[in-house]
Amino acid sequence: MPYKRVTVTQESSSGRNMKFRDNHTGADMTRAAFVREIERGNFPRYHVRDINGLKTPVSNPDRSENNNLG
Repeated sequence: MPYKRVTVTQESSSGRNMKFRDNHTGADMTRAAFVREIERGNFPRYHVRDINGLKTPVSNPDRSENNNLG
């Protein structure tokens, strides 16, 4: 089974994903840092949504579960 490129390492009490780990490089990222990397095109399987006024990283919809955040 292929590994997930990005995993969530911390959620807020409301369930919002706050910290992430790039399993390819080992880098830990905050939500804002991950959003910047997505916007720079460094994570093509993810995109950014505005959820309740906050930029939020989400995986692109497809049939694969290997790139889902969570």
